[in-house]
Amino acid sequence: MSELIKFEIDQGVATITLNRPDKLNAFTDQMLEDWLVALEQCRTNDDVRVIVITGTGRSFTTGGDVESFSSSASQTPANIKRRINEGAQRLPRKITEMDKPVIAALNGFATGGGLDIALACDIRFAAESARFAETYVRMGLIPGVGGAYLLPRIVGTSKALEMFWSCDWMEARDAERIGLVNKVFPDAELMEGTYAFARRVAAGAPLAVQLIKRVMRFGIDKDLATAHEIVASNLPIVRTSEDHKEAVAAFKEKRQPQFKGR
Repeated sequence: MSELIKFEIDQGVATITLNRPDKLNAFTDQMLEDWLVALEQCRTNDDVRVIVITGTGRSFTTGGDVESFSSSASQTPANIKRRINEGAQRLPRKITEMDKPVIAALNGFATGGGLDIALACDIRFAAESARFAETYVRMGLIPGVGGAYLLPRIVGTSKALEMFWSCDWMEARDAERIGLVNKVFPDAELMEGTYAFARRVAAGAPLAVQLIKRVMRFGIDKDLATAHEIVASNLPIVRTSEDHKEAVAAFKEKRQPQFKGR
């Protein structure tokens, strides 16, 4: 893994830090590959229960590196389609398909594809100075990594279209008001607040935490009967788990449970 991505694990929480501050953490092909490697390590490592994604400097990420856009314009339509599908689109797919919780700690501004990556995360916390914008129209482009799918599901269709068409900046407090971010912290308290929440989640029963995300993901576009069937099929996994037995025992003994994820 290159220096473009910092990766560490502490107390059940993995932190992936985008580390290209001189370019506002705009991602290159190498950065994307490193990011995906880090996410895969999180997925397979049982010591990781929650993932936090953040950035260095004054930006979360501005998305794809604009300096590469001029070269891609000379490619064939088929090559452009393959490049986006096999490149940046893998990142939101990877995030949304993971059962483990993924939290975006938005340390600074996030635009275009960078904002869309944040939308793919399960929860978004923001620094008070953070700002957001969907800037595709300004560049003569359309959302390439999931924004047109994710944003209307979070803020509603009309608000999403307003953001896409206007390219206006949105302040962190306004983003909180419309549900784009879950909570806003003073800049100096963003990571402290994010880790406090992440560790609370990491202390919970891992199977239950992850299966809640899974049944929500599979059931969100289904009718109630189908959603019930999905839950009923997954419920035996947790009802027969050691963690459930530990939770019942801890309740009876009036102590904190010690979950092991099995």
